This record gives sequence, C-alpha cells and structure tokens, in this order.
Amino acid sequence: MERARWWLRALALLLLAAAAYAGSATATCAYLTLGPHHEVASSATVIRGTSSVVSAVRDLAQLESASYHMERVLDLRDRQTHWYGLIESEDALLLVAAADIVAGVDLRQLRDGDVRIDLVQHSAQIRLPPPTVLWARLDNEHTYVHSRKTDALAQRAETLETRARQEAERALRDAALEAGILRRAQDNAARTVKTLVQSLGFERVQVDFRAE
Repeated sequence: MERARWWLRALALLLLAAAAYAGSATATCAYLTLGPHHEVASSATVIRGTSSVVSAVRDLAQLESASYHMERVLDLRDRQTHWYGLIESEDALLLVAAADIVAGVDLRQLRDGDVRIDLVQHSAQIRLPPPTVLWARLDNEHTYVHSRKTDALAQRAETLETRARQEAERALRDAALEAGILRRAQDNAARTVKTLVQSLGFERVQVDFRAE
C-alpha cells in the first residue's frame, strides 16, 4: 500500500512536470521588480512612471495543449443625440484585432483518486480535469486602430478604444471556443500524458477526463 501511494505521488508530480516533456506547459512564479522612479527616452518620446507594485504572485501548474491565433475587425460606434433627439452624431472606431488564446488542463485540480496504478499489471488509469481556456490576450503588436471618425457635433469618447479592445478579446475568445479549441486541447493533453506515463514503464495506460 505504501509503495502504491509513493507511485501515486510520483505520477502526480510527473504530470505537473509534463510541460518539460511536451514543451508546452508552464510551471512558473511571476513577479514584478520594485524600483524607484525612472525615465526612459526614445527619440522625442519620454516615458515617466511611478514605482511598480506587486499586486499578485501565483505559482502556475498548467498543461498548455492548444493555442489559437485569431484575428477580427471590430466596428464600434458611440451614437449621440442633440437638440432633444432631433440631431444624431457618432464617434466611430474601426479596430483590427489579433489575439492568442491558449487552452489546456489546470493540473492543480488533480485529485488523489484521479490516478490509479497497478504495479503488477503495469497499468495506469488517469483522470484529468476538464480542459479550459487558460488565458486569452490581445496581440498588441498586430492590434491597431485602422480608423477613427468623430462627427462635428459628437463628443469624443476617450474610452472607446479601450472598450473596443475589451470586446475584441472577448469575441476572439468566444470564436476560439466555437472553433473547437477545447476539443483539440483535450486530445493533445491526453496524448501527452499517455506518452509520458508509458515512458515510465506502464504498458496499458488509460487517460480520460472528469465531467465539468
């Protein structure tokens, strides 16, 4: 029994280390450096900022198994009325957006009962947490305002671009889900974990996923 428990812990740790094996997972600790005021000059541009503040530090244990790069053009308009609704005007923005969406398995949700081994039969049954979108973020290098038009009577909405970027990120995440990123992430994660466990000497390996 004690030996089986040791194998159980070892398999769980190896699953957390699947990133190194597959070249696709992460196990990092993120941090920001605290420092004094600084000034960076580039040509005629001067950037001034205050000291950085650490707001969150998290240890990550995620198996990233599928990544989509998606693009979309977003037309956002802020319609305004004047003179008791008799005159209409608008502040319009056309945003070309690109985003990276990564899906995989959060191995921190792995439970003791999710790994079962039989040392005599050289078999293993592993139940992984369901795949999910681990992160989605805009690719700022390829996201830009194509055009901006503000009518003469319209008040320029300073937050319009921010709202457009937020909407674009949400829309591209939803598009990745519709395109089947979770199914691809599940298939890839199962294949990665099965290959890893087989490399440890287990001849029969079954990998499935918990229901959401």
